[in-house]
Amino acid sequence: MHEASMNPLFQPDSLAPAQFEETMHRAVPLEPEKRLMLAVLEDAVICFQENLFARDKKKRQLFLETEQWIFEERSNRLFAFDNLCQAVDLNPRYIRRGLRRWQERRLKKQTNVSSNPPSRAKQARRGLIIRAENGKLKEQQKIY
Repeated sequence: MHEASMNPLFQPDSLAPAQFEETMHRAVPLEPEKRLMLAVLEDAVICFQENLFARDKKKRQLFLETEQWIFEERSNRLFAFDNLCQAVDLNPRYIRRGLRRWQERRLKKQTNVSSNPPSRAKQARRGLIIRAENGKLKEQQKIY
């Protein structure tokens, strides 16, 4: 097959790595304070997502505090979520909407999983035995 007849999509990239890095750098680097603000926002999002279903008391409290901080509007505190977002040119309402949608999908998924009992095959893979005693199902740990 001739190179001229090849699809241009599959042609080698003529952009050198140095040129790529040059185009991807910000025109004006973030000041250290803004990098710190961005790190705080990133940590809050990670904390919110990782602790959504936390059962540990400390992690659950951390989730609740983070959720309150993110979704509190019109706070006059210096390090309020809105203030940090605006300082690094992010739209706080957009982030909140995205986090709520993510949370709703995860909660719906968790509800669907917990409302659909596992099949006997899945239970067997988990190492459980189901026994009927007095008309009630009981789970017992399988001993190997």
